[in-house]
Amino acid sequence: MRFHFALTLQALWTGVCQAAMQHYPAAWGHYDVCKSQVYSDEGLTWDYMACQPEAADMTQYLKVTLDPPNITCGDPPETYCALENPYMCNNECDATTEELAHPPELMFDIEGRNPTTFWQSTSWKKYPKALLVNITLSWNKTIELTDDIVLTFESGRPEQMVLEKSLDYGRTWQPYQFYATDCLDAFTMEPKTVQDLTQHTLLDIICTEDYSRGYVWKYDKTVRFEIKDRFALFAGPRLHNMASLYGQLDTTKNLRDFFTITDLRIRLLRPATGATMVDENNLSRYFYAISDIKVQGRCKCNLHANSCVYDKEKLSCECEHNTTGPDCGRCKRNYQGRAWSAGSYLPIPKGTANICIPNNIGPVNCECFGHSNRCSYIEVLNTVICVSCKHNTRGQHCQLCKLGYHRNASAELDDENVCIECNCNPFGSVSDRCNGTGFCICKEGTTGPKCQECLPGYLWDDGCKSRVCDNELQRCQNGGVCVNNVRCNCPAAYTGLQCEKRRCESELGGCGGPDSGQAPLTTPSSPRLLLLLLLGSALLREASCWPTVL
Repeated sequence: MRFHFALTLQALWTGVCQAAMQHYPAAWGHYDVCKSQVYSDEGLTWDYMACQPEAADMTQYLKVTLDPPNITCGDPPETYCALENPYMCNNECDATTEELAHPPELMFDIEGRNPTTFWQSTSWKKYPKALLVNITLSWNKTIELTDDIVLTFESGRPEQMVLEKSLDYGRTWQPYQFYATDCLDAFTMEPKTVQDLTQHTLLDIICTEDYSRGYVWKYDKTVRFEIKDRFALFAGPRLHNMASLYGQLDTTKNLRDFFTITDLRIRLLRPATGATMVDENNLSRYFYAISDIKVQGRCKCNLHANSCVYDKEKLSCECEHNTTGPDCGRCKRNYQGRAWSAGSYLPIPKGTANICIPNNIGPVNCECFGHSNRCSYIEVLNTVICVSCKHNTRGQHCQLCKLGYHRNASAELDDENVCIECNCNPFGSVSDRCNGTGFCICKEGTTGPKCQECLPGYLWDDGCKSRVCDNELQRCQNGGVCVNNVRCNCPAAYTGLQCEKRRCESELGGCGGPDSGQAPLTTPSSPRLLLLLLLGSALLREASCWPTVL
């Protein structure tokens, strides 16, 4: 299936652009033509332009996996009660019956059917153990998001969930947004909305309480990750100034990467309960159910293709500009006369194609961006490569950075400081290597570009350690004091991880009864103390026989 294909004369280009601008103001733009033929002094020649595929519904090209894999209801069959009415228990899930089954693919079928079709999890029958579900959406292709991600829940929106993204096909994950009825309690984060963001804080990860209400608001079924509102920070409220957005995306790689994914993961942490207390006698009221997921986007082709093909369950760009690869990420053989470069949105409206040019074997072709003055011709590959790249560069044209270094976005390719050290925190990162934007691979609980910060629930101590307590919320009970956020220092009468138990409760004999509040009498364990008590008792008995002196 092709997303879009266009190859036209220059006369048609103006009309196409105007139509695209009129009908698709919210999309990333009208870069839908890769080249057109124009007349010049040399005759009919090609004019190359930056181009990208049309935006589409990306859920038709994904693979979905659930963890745990047996979390879908129906095996064995199960009866469910309505969240708002624990006595209305007439909903059955049976995986062996088509009409009663709720498999994962029903998250992506046609919305608006009657009756509604949806995926459903097993009920919270193992309460108080958390009901945790991971839903992973994978494309096996780099995707650029162009519209809001929208999840429609059929039986109450989750009270706690996290949306995560991956840029490396699920090897590492980063949070996109946290959702909770109480952000402070769930994730120790202040609640915010996308309206609180600015151009400078657009990349911040926030926790929102806007989408976590229970069944009381049963007609509010959707949970969103707001893409358009973030676009609007640069393009204006109605996205009328797309030129400003294109300029930012073109010059700020971190911003473009923020809207780029290979995988999405929905982590469901707590289902809707509609109350402060869970009804343990009717646990079949609590479960997750999703009737629709919308992910609008396009194949990332580095502005070198205007169509993307879905063949053999795999997406790939139909590359132009003498480029090749799944993302048009390298030059074709015999077209490596200069280093590959992504296309550019600028100057608007046609952008810059940055096409790959044919090889010109010879001394003049030694293009190493000033990082080497020696080249070698590899006959088998019909390719010229630079030798002994300096300034921490590597690659065929010294256009890449050595491991442990990343591209300096503010420097040109011929700058001696084009590659700067990753500086990954040795305690928080897996290794000293980082990706092209300078982000290091972080250990569990650690986040930040250099893995120098802790995720909610963790505290820095030569790496991120899981918190037992914290000084702000004072999680230690009964007068306990939080020590270094990792343990509670309890008063003498209390014990436990958070000083939640009376010490006598864990000793032989209890606390003298459930309501007395008194410690029980115990037999002295010291022989010397026992002897003194016996001697005192004998003296008292003797004294009781003496006459009373008035």
